[in-house]
Amino acid sequence: MKEQSAKNKLAWEHRAYEFWHLRDGSPENKAKKIMDNPAGQLKKYQQYFEQCAGKRIANICGSNGRKAVPLALLGADVTVFDISEENKRYALELAESANVTINYVVTDIYEINLEKYRGQFDMLYLEGGILHYFDNIDKLMSILFAMLQDNGIMVLSDFHPLRRCIVADSKIQYQIQQNYFDTALHSGDVAYKHIFNEHEQQQFPDVLLKSYTLSEIINAVIGTGLKLLKFDEHRGWRNENIPWEFTIVASK
Repeated sequence: MKEQSAKNKLAWEHRAYEFWHLRDGSPENKAKKIMDNPAGQLKKYQQYFEQCAGKRIANICGSNGRKAVPLALLGADVTVFDISEENKRYALELAESANVTINYVVTDIYEINLEKYRGQFDMLYLEGGILHYFDNIDKLMSILFAMLQDNGIMVLSDFHPLRRCIVADSKIQYQIQQNYFDTALHSGDVAYKHIFNEHEQQQFPDVLLKSYTLSEIINAVIGTGLKLLKFDEHRGWRNENIPWEFTIVASK
């Protein structure tokens, strides 16, 4: 396992199961909310999964199963690939509580068994800010390309690269930071560290992250041979007039 993957695995296996309980509640309670409206749990991505029943979907870096379980309830055959055993624990409990089955493979994405999974999926679903966990986006895209069957669809949504150049103050004013083209690996906080108290935060391992420009991301998708079907940019979570996320839809 590469250094970046090893560090990120260590970080994402430090109290992640506890964090999901704190943020989302018990798997039983979270399952009830999902079962009330599975499609709604997919939020702005549900348009891509209206015909997902019977399809084989790989949820890459699928975390605690909060997207995999709704997809399974909608009739998809879902396999999560993720680096964290703690995420798997919550996800499988969530699936059981929702009375569905998901497959969950704990692996470094770079080490996915392509002899087993090559051409096995109708759709790939990646969302929630994961690209910065990979130091070689071209290699990542080549793996994703291999996993898709012919005519398969990839839905990739991630943080907009411009987002890291914008810092908001308490008055929701924005300042441009000059780090858009920064390509170095940087240590950072695991996403949920701030949930815990200051003393506990000192015990959290760092993650190791790499940022990409928008052109690097788009060119990596195209460079694999995937056909770019759609590119959308999304406002901030509070409807701020800034680019906060993007979604790419591409086909093999």
